[in-house]
Amino acid sequence: MTDTECEAPAERENEGDPRSARPAGASVSMVCRDAITIHGHLWPARSPAIGSVIVNPATGVLARYYHYYADFLAGEGFDVLTYDYRGIGLSRPDSLKGCGYRWREWGEQDFDAALRFMDAARPGQPLYVVGHSIGGYLPGLSPTARRIDRMLTMGAQYAYWPDYASGHRLRLFLKWHVMMPALTAAFGYFPGKRLGWLEDLPAGVANEWSFRQARMEATHPAAERGDLLRRFEAVTAPILAVTMSDDDIGTVAAIRRTLRYYRNAQVTQVLLKPEDYDLAAIGHFSLFHSRHRQGFWHDTLRWLRDGINPWPGHVIAP
Repeated sequence: MTDTECEAPAERENEGDPRSARPAGASVSMVCRDAITIHGHLWPARSPAIGSVIVNPATGVLARYYHYYADFLAGEGFDVLTYDYRGIGLSRPDSLKGCGYRWREWGEQDFDAALRFMDAARPGQPLYVVGHSIGGYLPGLSPTARRIDRMLTMGAQYAYWPDYASGHRLRLFLKWHVMMPALTAAFGYFPGKRLGWLEDLPAGVANEWSFRQARMEATHPAAERGDLLRRFEAVTAPILAVTMSDDDIGTVAAIRRTLRYYRNAQVTQVLLKPEDYDLAAIGHFSLFHSRHRQGFWHDTLRWLRDGINPWPGHVIAP
């Protein structure tokens, strides 16, 4: 399996770093508007804070995978929040069978709770979002997303299958849009962990992924679509969207499909190649490996701290 397809090998690589044990933040809980409680960690800045950062995970990826990056940002003067969406990791119920959690609630409820929590915990601080994969799409679903001051996204898309890389499209379609819904129907949830693909997913999340349509609002009831689009349009935070040339899922087309909903945000999309960091491959997950500390991670500071695109020579036309 490649980094594009599976989170587990990426997490093991970070865990296997002999130089340090997994960093640990302070445990926190957040109550969503629908009374569901989700859990995460708060990483206080280790110097006078210059801003707050919320890290939004990819689908089926544990928040702890991002702890190394969160600890890095805390060392650079940011207060950082990591958290698990409902149905995942620390926010998983005793049983996923029959669980009605959906993708949309990760944005409308869970990210919204994280945003309100961080705003209350660090009032008045600039508030930034780092969104990986679906984590870069979810902010637009929150009714309070206008509070965001700046966003950095990596491979941010919502998995419309025709946008997958052409050489891998059939394989990925069969995996995520045929096998996943079939297994979800059989088990009552998606058993990703036992397959070694991703974490287990609630049936609603898996099915929203499997049956995604070209217009994301088409997966919502018709009466709600206008309000949904207005939420995305309320986001005015500048967005720097990172695309990797060897990402089979988060292609240029896939990321553009997501970015076009942020109509009132100043959007910059960059296309990076593995050779830009002297690597043979990066894919969909690898940017959060601890081996990127001295390269990509340090580059992201220019955007999060100063609002400066660190890759001006890699901008692609909107």
